[in-house]
Amino acid sequence: MLTPTDFLSDGGPLSRLIEGFRARPQQQAMAEAISRAIDEHESLICEAGTGTGKTFAYLIPAILSGGKIIVSTATRHLQDQLYLRDMPLIQNALQVPVNIALLKGRANYLCLYKLARTEEDPGTLNKKNNSWLMHIREWSLQTVSGDLAELSHIPEDAPVRNMVISTTENCLGQGCDHYEDCFIFKARKKAHDADLVVVNHHLFLSDIALRDTGYGELLPAADLVVFDEAHKLPELTSEFFSRTLSSRQILDLIRDSRAAYIKEAADLPEFTGLFDTLEKTVRDMRLALGQGEVRETWYKLMEQEKVPSAIDALISRAHDCHHALEDFAERGKQLDNCCKRLGHILDLADDFRESRNDAAVRWLETRGKGFLLHETPLNIAGMFQEKITQYGCQCVYTSATLSVNNHFRHFTAQMGLDEAKSEIWISPFDYQSQTLCYLPGGLPDPGNTDYTEHVVKHAIPVLQITRGRAFILFTSYRALNLAAEILDGNIDYPILVQGQAPRTELLDTFRRHHHSILLGTSSFWEGVDVRGQALSCVIIDKLPFAAPDDPVLQARMRKLEEEGGNPFMDYMLPEAVITLKQGVGRLIRDPDDYGLLMICDPRIRTRSYGKVFMRSLPDMPVTSDIRDVEKFFRIKEE
Repeated sequence: MLTPTDFLSDGGPLSRLIEGFRARPQQQAMAEAISRAIDEHESLICEAGTGTGKTFAYLIPAILSGGKIIVSTATRHLQDQLYLRDMPLIQNALQVPVNIALLKGRANYLCLYKLARTEEDPGTLNKKNNSWLMHIREWSLQTVSGDLAELSHIPEDAPVRNMVISTTENCLGQGCDHYEDCFIFKARKKAHDADLVVVNHHLFLSDIALRDTGYGELLPAADLVVFDEAHKLPELTSEFFSRTLSSRQILDLIRDSRAAYIKEAADLPEFTGLFDTLEKTVRDMRLALGQGEVRETWYKLMEQEKVPSAIDALISRAHDCHHALEDFAERGKQLDNCCKRLGHILDLADDFRESRNDAAVRWLETRGKGFLLHETPLNIAGMFQEKITQYGCQCVYTSATLSVNNHFRHFTAQMGLDEAKSEIWISPFDYQSQTLCYLPGGLPDPGNTDYTEHVVKHAIPVLQITRGRAFILFTSYRALNLAAEILDGNIDYPILVQGQAPRTELLDTFRRHHHSILLGTSSFWEGVDVRGQALSCVIIDKLPFAAPDDPVLQARMRKLEEEGGNPFMDYMLPEAVITLKQGVGRLIRDPDDYGLLMICDPRIRTRSYGKVFMRSLPDMPVTSDIRDVEKFFRIKEE
């Protein structure tokens, strides 16, 4: 029987299917390590540098194990890539019968009930969205999966998309008239029958919570779970175990209650008036929270003059509406569902108003005309491990960026994985010959008011040498927008700015126009793959430390300090190192790529912690002389 190494060797089955296939010792070693972990029923943490080919390295031993497998990724894009591109290749190479399913969260599937309700009241949509609504109806009669990704011509932010999907709160389940044709439940049935299911982290986390409630499950029981892009797990797990009350949640409930009343009751004139008052109280609550974007701890906001009375009014009006719904709940399943949803909202609101939770931080953020109240746990390790233990499977955690200074202590402490085995495989790329790291001198401390102007001043000569072909990655939108203004008119190459177009459109334009300069913030630091010389330079404005005024960060740092830890060294620094590694990973995506990494932040040279950043990056030549940059590109492009 062939081993994982055999499948990944020159002359092996994969080499006959993939043009230009090259055996990589790191990939083979990773596959064998995962195979051993499966055989020994142990979990494994593994970091595989860019270019290792970690997807094949975990898929081959996982499928050969013959057990039930769940592969969880960070994004829908990676899900589609695994299911549509990588899985068929692996199946063809292994020649092993494997039933594979793709399962996404409910917001990715058309809800036939919501489609019908929206068609009954199209007045809430403009002409363009009503045109798209007709396209959705035509497509609904042809689609097999109901996956809204098939509607690529309808923008992801189009309002009509939100009008034709269900939420956990408003789904009627088996009580729905469309249950037999429901795309979500069909997809879940297919997943339960599959040998291997491709999901994302959000869906997996939803599943382990649902099992705990005793109300069923989204995913089949599994022998092995592989968490790809596992560096995202701490953040997503923290978000998932948070409780959130939002203005959108309440306004959606108000809209659905009105529609349910018209359909199933309609004999109490005061009913709609109660919900009109509640809607006004939601708007008043937003006004009480102040103008602009706010991120603040809840207890500080409750010290303000208008906030306590605003939430009291909100709770009082919500109770009035709940009493009305209770009187009508037996009239129909939609009214009953709305009554239960409002009861849940009131439970959350009462918690925020009355009590404190020392194990969590309560905080608020405002977005445009809306607000969100969050309760985020300060430590997720115990919660995550309790759920995984109940799940009863072994796990593989893999990413290109899990370690800091060649150890996994930060990741294992966050996820409660202190006993798990771990291994690192460096990238097979030759960073010594393929790259150059440029640390320019003469820049001020990043706290300087004109720091971004200095960054752009030092970047322009580099961009002229590289002839564009660059990403400039920023740690804030303010710096990004200021840099875009300065570069406009001072550089001859096309400038693409995050926010001017959707992310995928910007990347497509960047790939087509080989001398573009793309300016981006957090969403461009990872998950972006531009191969070849369209991207030959990555410029990073600052070391990506989290904003110190973030309420969750502040609370976690206080707790670390109370427990005798060092908040900066134990939390802020490791988080920044992992983010920087993600940004640097955009540069070299192929054995034939070459490029320049420019880190502008002088602290990487002047502060003692700068060594931690440098030791965590690939081994590449370092210079502070721009003449070396000129020489590097001259040699590469001769």
